[in-house]
Amino acid sequence: MPAQPRTRPEIEQLLDEWLETQFTFHDVGPVARALCKLTREEQDFVLDWVKRIASTHITLAHRFAQRAPDLLKRLDRRAIEAWAVQLCDTYDRAGMYAAIRVADQARSFMHVHAEHTAGALFEDIAGVLGNFLRGLPGRPLRLEQGEGVYTDGERVFLPAIIARLPSREANFKLAKAMVAMLWAQTRFGTLRADVEPACALHADRRSALAQWHGLETLRLTAAIGRELPGLQREMSRLSQRLDAQLPPAWESIGRRLAHPEASVEDSLRLLAEACTLPPFPPRCYQGELRPEAVAAARAARIDKEKARLRVKLAQLEEEQRRARGPVHAGATAPETARRGFAARMHEQDARLELELTLDGAPVAPPDDVRQLITSVWLDFGAIPPEYLVPAGPGEYDPRLYEEQPADPDAVWQGTYHEQGALFYPEWDYRRQHYRKNWCVMREKEVKPEHDDFYLQTLQRHGGTVRHLRRAFEALRDENRLLRRQPHGDEVDLDALVEALADARDGREMSERLFVRLHRAERSIAVAFLVDMSGSTRGWVNEAEREALILLCEALERLGDRYAIYGFSGITRKRCELYRIKAFDEAYGPEVRARISGIRPQEYTRMGFAIRHMSRLLGQTEAATRVLVTLTDGRPDDYFDGYRGQYGIEDTRMALLEARRSGIHPFCITLDREAREYLPHMYGAARYVIIDDVGQLPVKVADIYRRITT
Repeated sequence: MPAQPRTRPEIEQLLDEWLETQFTFHDVGPVARALCKLTREEQDFVLDWVKRIASTHITLAHRFAQRAPDLLKRLDRRAIEAWAVQLCDTYDRAGMYAAIRVADQARSFMHVHAEHTAGALFEDIAGVLGNFLRGLPGRPLRLEQGEGVYTDGERVFLPAIIARLPSREANFKLAKAMVAMLWAQTRFGTLRADVEPACALHADRRSALAQWHGLETLRLTAAIGRELPGLQREMSRLSQRLDAQLPPAWESIGRRLAHPEASVEDSLRLLAEACTLPPFPPRCYQGELRPEAVAAARAARIDKEKARLRVKLAQLEEEQRRARGPVHAGATAPETARRGFAARMHEQDARLELELTLDGAPVAPPDDVRQLITSVWLDFGAIPPEYLVPAGPGEYDPRLYEEQPADPDAVWQGTYHEQGALFYPEWDYRRQHYRKNWCVMREKEVKPEHDDFYLQTLQRHGGTVRHLRRAFEALRDENRLLRRQPHGDEVDLDALVEALADARDGREMSERLFVRLHRAERSIAVAFLVDMSGSTRGWVNEAEREALILLCEALERLGDRYAIYGFSGITRKRCELYRIKAFDEAYGPEVRARISGIRPQEYTRMGFAIRHMSRLLGQTEAATRVLVTLTDGRPDDYFDGYRGQYGIEDTRMALLEARRSGIHPFCITLDREAREYLPHMYGAARYVIIDDVGQLPVKVADIYRRITT
C-alpha cells in the first residue's frame, strides 16, 4: 500500500531544518502548501533534492523547492535532476549570482511540453559526442557543459539538457547536429571573419549579426553535406520537423552559398542583400554566435601558437639538416640555398592536407607541427610567413610555450593560476553527484636528497633485503603446472581416470589428458601511492622511505613495471602529486635520492590522487594493474568540508571508478582505527593494517608478493 503523503507540519519541519529558517528567514509556508498537493513519492523526490542542494547552498535549495512542484507537472524527473545538477555545478564554477540565473531559468524548462520530456542529458551524451568531435578534422575541440549552444573556437558548449523532441534518441541526434554545426564554424572559416565592421554599417547591429549568422548557417550546412552527407540528411529531417520554412529569397541565397567554392567572404559580401530580407528563421541546430568569446580565445591562442610553432620548426630544422649531412664546398648554389620552411594547406577528399617543405625539399611534419599549422591556418585562412621562421637560439624561453604548469609553490602568494593544471571531479555524497572539475591538481617532483639514507637502509635491513631478493627471484622464475591439456609432458592421471569412466558410460572421451609445465609470464603494472601528509612526520616518514627502498630492491629482481608517487593537498585548489618514480623511469641514484627526499606536506586529500593514478595505470600496457596506497590515516583535509564522511565517500567512489576500469586497489595502513572506515572504502579483503610501524619496511614487500600472485 502506498505511503500516505506527508502533512504540511511534517514538511515544514524538514524544510526548517535543512534551510535553517531561524537564521535565513526563508518562508517555507508556500513551498509546504505546494508539496502537500503531491503524492508521497513526488514529495520524497523533491525533498531529497532540497536536502542535497542545501549542502551546496541554502538559497539555491529554497529556489529549487519553490519551482519543483510546477516542474513535476511538465518534465520527467531526469530533466529536473539535470536542472538541479546544473544549478550546483554553476555555483561551483561561477558563484552564487550565476547559479541564481540558472534557477530563474526554470521557466524555460517549464515551457517544454509534456510530450517532449525525454531529453538528452549532457552527462549521458558527452562521452559519445566528445569522441565524435575528436574524430573531425581541424583544430581539436573540447566538449563542455555551458549555458547555451555555442563555441569559442576551442570548446563546444551544450546545455545540461536538450529536450525539444519527444524521444531521447531524437534529442541526441539534435545534439549531434548542433555539435557538427559548431565544429563547422571553426573548420570552414566562420570564426576568423571580421564581421563587426560589416555589421556596423547597418542601423541595427544585432539584426545584421543575426542575418549574417543565417548566411553562415546555410553555407555551413552545405559544407557539412559534402563532408558528412549522412549527418546532413539527418539535419534536414530535424529542420523540416522543427523549423519554419525558408522564404524564397533565403532559398535563393542558400543555393548560391551551397556552391563548393563558397567561402566566408561570400557570406560577408551577401550581408547587405540579406539585411533587406525578412529575418532569417533560425535552424534548430545552429546555436549562437558569441564574437566576444571567440575573440578572447583567439587572442590568448595566436601568440602562444606562433611561439610554439617556431620552436618546433627550429627543432625540426636541426633534425633535417643533421640527417642531410654537411654541405660540401663544391656544391652548386641551388643545392646550398637555404630558403627555409614553406607550408601549403589544401583539401583532399574533404580533409585538410599539409604540404611542408624545407629549402624546397618535402618534409614529413610531426603530428604536433601538423596540428599547430592547421590551427594557425584556421585562424588566418593562410600561414603567415613570420610563423614559419624557426626560432633562433636565445630568442625566448621555450618553456613558456609548452603548457608548463605555473609554480605550485606560489599558490598563497597570489600568483597561482590554473593554467597547465589537471582538473578532477570530486564525489559529493550529499548531492549524490560529482562536483565537476573541482580539484586543481599539479604534478611535482620530490626534491632529491643525495645523502646516505639508501646505504643506511641496506645496512640496517641487509638480511631482509637478501631474503626478499631471493623470494622475488623465485617468484619471477616460478613455473606453473597446467592440467587437462591436449598436449604435454606427462599424463594427467586424474583426467585420464575421468575420461575412461566417460568412455565406459558411453560418452565421448576427452582428449585433454596431459600435464604441461608452463613458465609464468608476468604482465603486471603496479602504482604505489604514498601518503605524504603532515601526520607522517617522524618515525612514520622514515619507515615509509625504508619500505620503498626495500620494495624497489626486490622489484628490480622481479621485473614488474612499477611507479611510485606521493600525494598531499590543502583545499581543492592545491592538490599535489609528487613523482618519485615514473613507470618508464629506471631505478637508480636519482630515484633513490627522491625516496630519501620524501617529506611530510599538508593533508590527506586522497580522491584526486587515486583518480590520477588510475589514469596513469590505464595508459600502461599490462594484463594486471594494481594500485597500492600506503597511508597512516583516513582521507582528510582541514578546509572546504573534506574532513569526515565527505572525504571517505569521495575516496570510496574514486576506488569504485578504479575497479570499474579494471584496476585492483589495495591499501596498507598504519591507522589502528582503520577498521571503522576501510571496509566501506576498499572492501573486506582489500586492505591490511600494520600495528607496528617498525614492521612496515619488512611487511610491504611481503604484502606485494601476496597481492600480485
